[in-house]
Amino acid sequence: MESRRATIKDVAEAAGVGVATVSRVLSGGSASPQTRERVLAVAAQLDYRPSALGRNLRQRRTGGIGLLVPDLTDTFYGQLAEGVLACARSAGEPVVLGSTGDDPEQEAELIGMLLEQSVDRVIAVPAGDTDTWRPAIKAGMTVVFADRLPTMDTPPHAPGDTRPGGVWSGGVENAAIADLMLLDGLSPASGIGPQDAAGGPTSRPQEASGASASRMLDVPSVLADDRTGIRTAVRYLRGLGHRRIAYLGGPGHDRRVAAFREAVGAPVDEELVVFATGSRDSAYAAASGLFQSRPDLTAVVAGGNVLGEAAVLAARELDLRVPRDVSLVMYDDVPWAELCSPPLTVIAQPGRDIGYRAAELVLRAGGRRPRSVVLPTELIVRGSCGPRH
Repeated sequence: MESRRATIKDVAEAAGVGVATVSRVLSGGSASPQTRERVLAVAAQLDYRPSALGRNLRQRRTGGIGLLVPDLTDTFYGQLAEGVLACARSAGEPVVLGSTGDDPEQEAELIGMLLEQSVDRVIAVPAGDTDTWRPAIKAGMTVVFADRLPTMDTPPHAPGDTRPGGVWSGGVENAAIADLMLLDGLSPASGIGPQDAAGGPTSRPQEASGASASRMLDVPSVLADDRTGIRTAVRYLRGLGHRRIAYLGGPGHDRRVAAFREAVGAPVDEELVVFATGSRDSAYAAASGLFQSRPDLTAVVAGGNVLGEAAVLAARELDLRVPRDVSLVMYDDVPWAELCSPPLTVIAQPGRDIGYRAAELVLRAGGRRPRSVVLPTELIVRGSCGPRH
């Protein structure tokens, strides 16, 4: 009987490292010499040959599209999945769905499983960095990113700048700012000037630079225009008299928080920029902590529907009245937003369209490489924001 072929998970377990680490080592990514030596030795011992799979991937493809999202219970990702399924159904392609839990290790494991099943087309809301995706792309997998982009692996810092993660430190937010500027047709080298702060992309879908959107990976993406959405929301709140505006963020919000920082202007009150992990418990803890630590804040922009839900619950628990005590804007328009009392003002993004367009791009594989797409957002004003006197 033929013995079972070793998988990337087998190599990771035998080497005592994560699947993402194995992927990085085998694709020539960053790792310590000791880790690299151990992983390569185990891969040789187990006769693990990802390159052979990569050469044969397209010849052995079984059809279908892989779809990787962070959370199957999140309403927005449900809408995105509906769009992918609708497009795939019209093309007669099945969809293999996986939930990463916003965990790069779990994402790398799912990528490995899809490769082993010869699924060579994947749409992903990425959880990991660019190193996580290089092995799949080297193996011949056609990838389209949806909703957000992978973070840069080991981003460089600007000389002499010691602010970790700062907007101009060369870190993740710097990369996000560069993406936002390129989507606006501006050169990052020119810096952000007054005209840029006032202007913005048009409301129609745009084609973005594939090189910039993939953060050094030659991968197309379908994104919502986060920058215009966040900037419009902050402008609206400022027009109501709000000056202490907080941002409640989560995983993958690099572009949104960069847009928020740009919109509120320097100096940014760092205590008003708070992040949670992907879980609902973490979102509630972040929202509750924000309200209690900064009772002087007057408005909150929640970066997603799970964060918006957490902000509503935390405000209720703390007897904060919306909008009298605190105004609230939520990124994502979901059905329950209109059922709140008062109904929530939202930045609506086209979740189903993002999924459908991503499926169209991934199904175009084999012809001219498709370019990235940016879809418009819209501020829908309801009752959760009020004037600050």
